[in-house]
Amino acid sequence: MRHVAGNRVLSDFGLRRAQGPGGVMAARAAVIGGFNSTSNVYAAELYGLDAAGTMAHSFIESFDSETEAFRAFARVRPGNCIFLVDTYDTLHSGVPNAIMVAKEMESQGHHAAGIRLDSGDLAWLAITARKMLDDAGLSYMKIIASNQLDEYVIKSLLEQDAPIDIFGVGTRLVTGQPDAALDGVYKLSMAGAKPRLKISDNMQKITLPGIKQVHRVLDGNAHFFGADAITLSDENDVDTIYNPFEPGQFLPISDFRKEPLLRKVMENGRQLNSPPSLQEIGSYARQRLDLLPPEFKRFENPHSYKSGVSKKLLDLRYKLVKEHTKETG
Repeated sequence: MRHVAGNRVLSDFGLRRAQGPGGVMAARAAVIGGFNSTSNVYAAELYGLDAAGTMAHSFIESFDSETEAFRAFARVRPGNCIFLVDTYDTLHSGVPNAIMVAKEMESQGHHAAGIRLDSGDLAWLAITARKMLDDAGLSYMKIIASNQLDEYVIKSLLEQDAPIDIFGVGTRLVTGQPDAALDGVYKLSMAGAKPRLKISDNMQKITLPGIKQVHRVLDGNAHFFGADAITLSDENDVDTIYNPFEPGQFLPISDFRKEPLLRKVMENGRQLNSPPSLQEIGSYARQRLDLLPPEFKRFENPHSYKSGVSKKLLDLRYKLVKEHTKETG
């Protein structure tokens, strides 16, 4: 979502769709991934994030008229007033009433922050609303869009030149879209100072034993080459990595620099270093993403990022499989 949104503001609107405390962690993950703010005020307080939001449809419906609701909201939030304009009729009621109240705010020395579109054809409504605001001399007011947004919808809106400044993303940000579960295998690999593994008839479910290290392979410009090397922890450098499921497939990497990714963070139940702030984690994530070549970040048909294992790790797995197969007859 950050990649397709460019420099536009992204805000997490997902708390009501998340599962319990998962909404708090979703807000944290969203900021690491490049979001600017969250409507989850507890997460904002907990992690030092920017809290952002507009108004609810129920707030507007609780007044006898949309105009009364807008004026009441403007009185208590003159410094950050965003009008939700689709409760009744976006273009014939919501936007005209927002313009009227925004003009009243100007006469009192305040500036409304913007309007929010939450239903309908967001591209067409944004284009039309932008013209209405500009014609009224309110070019400083932003347009916020929400309602079932994801990377595909955001990309489509921007391709239609929709003048949307802020995207509020909820359901498809904080829930498991499009994959509700990680299709992976997590098993014991070391215990009692001995490497362990799980054997399966399915080659892809035979685990990699021992304590391991992951090395990021870098090209001559210090960008990610497109492959990671999984090795045993005592291997400092490897010349070749192998497909763990098709050992005949290999990739020479002797001419590339390798950067170890895993480091110890706890020992004897104690944390070794002070954790970075959420903002520092997010900044690091963006810096690392910048090192990923564009062919891997293509929205459609991106290159596949490869990983392979060292010969020493492959041999250890084969040795243990052979030993256990002999024991079981």
